[in-house]
Amino acid sequence: MQAFQIVEPHKAELREVPVPEPGPGQVLVKVGGAGACHSDLHLMDAPPDRLPALPFTLGHENAGWVEKLGPGATGFAPGDPVLVYGPWGCGTCPSCRVGMENYCENNGGIGGGGLDGSDGGMAPYLLVPSTRFLIPLGTLDPRDAAPLADAALTSYHAVKRSLHLLGAGSTAVVIGVGGLGQMAIQILRAVSSATTVVAVDTAADKLATARRMGADEALVSGDAAVTRIKDMTRGQGAQLVLDMVGVDPTLRMAAQVARVRGDVTIVGLGGGALPVNFASPPHECSVASPYWGAIGELMDVVALAQAGKIEMLVEHFPLERAGEAYQLLREGKIQGRAVITPNG
Repeated sequence: MQAFQIVEPHKAELREVPVPEPGPGQVLVKVGGAGACHSDLHLMDAPPDRLPALPFTLGHENAGWVEKLGPGATGFAPGDPVLVYGPWGCGTCPSCRVGMENYCENNGGIGGGGLDGSDGGMAPYLLVPSTRFLIPLGTLDPRDAAPLADAALTSYHAVKRSLHLLGAGSTAVVIGVGGLGQMAIQILRAVSSATTVVAVDTAADKLATARRMGADEALVSGDAAVTRIKDMTRGQGAQLVLDMVGVDPTLRMAAQVARVRGDVTIVGLGGGALPVNFASPPHECSVASPYWGAIGELMDVVALAQAGKIEMLVEHFPLERAGEAYQLLREGKIQGRAVITPNG
């Protein structure tokens, strides 16, 4: 079979690889969809000393159908549609024991297939270490559901940790309304309907999409957006600011529009730095950089999707066009999520 792999620093291409055979406890998944994520671009651009052993297959955001169970693997049957939880932890440390394998204490929190050097889902088949990483999809189509595993889960976890700040009269600002930002807007609408949601971006088409997905206000990034958010909140700022970009200008804005005792949550991997001094961010404003989410939260995400509360804009690409999909992603030309469909 062919797989889309990073073969050397700054180079990814299709290569012939063998179909894996599941060992004890493992499961082979026939891939329906594998999301193309900005994290993959960071891997492609990383220097050699920041990369795991090469080559390896990209794709950490995966859904498909159970193809074959290894000896001792239980709980699923061939043909079952499944979503694959991405962070593959050890299963035994304190974090893993409570379902937070995204913070596994024994693998450095790197993640699973497609991130840490083990093969991901941009191939016809994906070998998953354990059935505990599989979430039943029910009637959801794996080709469309793949982004739930990261774009939706990451956004859900980022919102959920600040729910105590949200409610009637509260404001949440989402900076950057690409794939993750669009999910964050819908999740905010689903779990805290009384919150005023403000979308901020540089692209007019993405702001229009944000409005369709439930944003109350859609602002072009810049000083005027800061002024508008301050005016909307009577000068106080927002209870929650989600920076889905993470570059210097967006982080500066996040600090400007957050309120005293609010939350600034850095989701984007842009590599910027948040300026911190006695007056900025505002007093007792908490800053966090969460990573992915817990297995139980992924079950919540699937339930929201099954109820029609969240839906990702998906553009499908066959495996042979994976390189093109990443180039479009790099150029900012993907409206929601590019999903590679190795099996059509």
